[in-house]
Amino acid sequence: MSSTAATPPPSHRDSWPVGAAFEDMPLNSRHVLAGGTLFVAFVLEAWEMLALVYIGADVRRSLGIDAASLGTLVSALFLGMIPGSLLAGTVADRYGRRRTCVWSLALYGVCTVAAAFAPGYGWLLAARFLAGFAVSGLHVMAFPYFEELLPVRVRGKATVYLSSGWALGLLLAVGSTSVLGGFGWRTVMLANALVALWALAIRALVPESPYWLAARARQEQARAVLRRLGARVPEDVALAVPEQKAGSVAAIFTGSLRRITLVQVALNFVFAWGYWGLQTGLPELLARRGMSLPDTLAFTAVSAVCMIPGYLSASWLTHRFGRRPVFVGYICAAAAGGVVFATASGAVALYAGNLLLAFFSLGAFGVWNTWLAELYPTAVRGVGYGWGIFAQRVANTVAPSVIGVMAAGAVGFGATVAFIDVFLVVTALLAVRLPETEGAALR
Repeated sequence: MSSTAATPPPSHRDSWPVGAAFEDMPLNSRHVLAGGTLFVAFVLEAWEMLALVYIGADVRRSLGIDAASLGTLVSALFLGMIPGSLLAGTVADRYGRRRTCVWSLALYGVCTVAAAFAPGYGWLLAARFLAGFAVSGLHVMAFPYFEELLPVRVRGKATVYLSSGWALGLLLAVGSTSVLGGFGWRTVMLANALVALWALAIRALVPESPYWLAARARQEQARAVLRRLGARVPEDVALAVPEQKAGSVAAIFTGSLRRITLVQVALNFVFAWGYWGLQTGLPELLARRGMSLPDTLAFTAVSAVCMIPGYLSASWLTHRFGRRPVFVGYICAAAAGGVVFATASGAVALYAGNLLLAFFSLGAFGVWNTWLAELYPTAVRGVGYGWGIFAQRVANTVAPSVIGVMAAGAVGFGATVAFIDVFLVVTALLAVRLPETEGAALR
C-alpha cells in the first residue's frame, strides 16, 4: 500500500467537490480497518437472515406449527425490512451513516433476544418482524457507507469483496445449525443476538462519511476524516456535494433520477426473486430429489464455498471492464446454470448446475451492491439505495410462499426452477438501461 497522500488540484481551491479528494487517494490501513469492520457486520447480518431457514424444523416441532406458518415466520424478517428499508435510507441521509448502522445493530439485538424467549408463535412472529425493521439500517447503509470512504480506483474491487461476506454468513448459518441445533432453536437465536455487540466496533473503528459531513455543512469534521483517509485538504477550500434535500423521496422520482430509480427498483425485485426464490425453496426441492436435511446442508455449504471465487472474479473483472458488462455477463451465466440445475438427471448435474448458479449469481450480487449506490448523489444515496432494498424485500417476502406452493404441489422440479430462472433473464435486460459508473467519483 502506498503511504503518499493525494494533493488536491489547484483549480478547486474555493469550492472543491468531496469526490476530488478520492481520485488520487492512496489505499491505506484506515480503509482496510473500516472495510474489515463492515465486512464482519455483513457476515453476521447474512448469518441472521439465513439461520431460521435451517432451524425451521425444530421451530415447527417446538411450537406445533405447520409448514405454512413456518413460511410466514421466515418471511417475517423480510416483511419487517420492507418499511424498515424505506425509513433507513432517509434516516441515514439526514442523521448519518455511522449512527444509522450502530443503532440498527443495537436494536436488532434487543429484538432477537425477545425472539429467543418467545412464549408462543405470535410473540416470535412479532419479534422477527421488529428485528427485520431494526436491521434494515445496516443492510441499507453498509455498502454506500463503505464506498464513501474508498479511493475511486479501488472502490468497485473493494466493495465486491465486502459482498463476499454473504457466502461466509451462509456457511456460518449452516455451521451454527449443525453445532448449536441440538440445543434448540432458542439457543441459535441467542447466539444470533450477540451480533449486536459489533455495533461498538463500527462506532470505534469506522469514521463518518466525509460526503455526508460535507452535505451537512460540517466542514472541519469532513476535512479531518479526509486527512485520516490519506487526502491532503487545504483549510481554505469549501468541500461540496450536489445540493439536494437530504433523504428526499421526491428527488429520486424526479428529473434525471426518475428513470434510474424505476429501473433499479424493478431490477432489485426480479433479481431478489430469482436468487431468494431458489434458496428458500431449495430444501423442499432437494427433498423431492431424495436428499435428507444433512445432505441439503452439505449441498448448501458446497454452494457457499463456490460463491467466494465468484465474488473474487467479479471484483477483478469489474475493476477492469466496468459494472454493466460484468453484471450482465454473470447474470446470463447464472441463468445458464439454472437450466442445468432444472434439467439435472443425477446428483452430478444437480451439483454442477447449482455451483454455476452460486458462482455467477453471487458474483453478480457483488457488482450490483457496488453499482446501485453509485447511481445516486450524496444527499439521496441512502434513500435511493433503500428503495432498492425495499424492492428486494418485497420479493423476499412473496417468493417463498409462491415457490413453496409450486415445490409442494403438482408443478415439477424442472418447471419450478425454470420459473425462477426467468427472473434472472429479466434482470439482465433491465441492467443494460443503467449508466456505467466505473472510474467516476461519487457525487
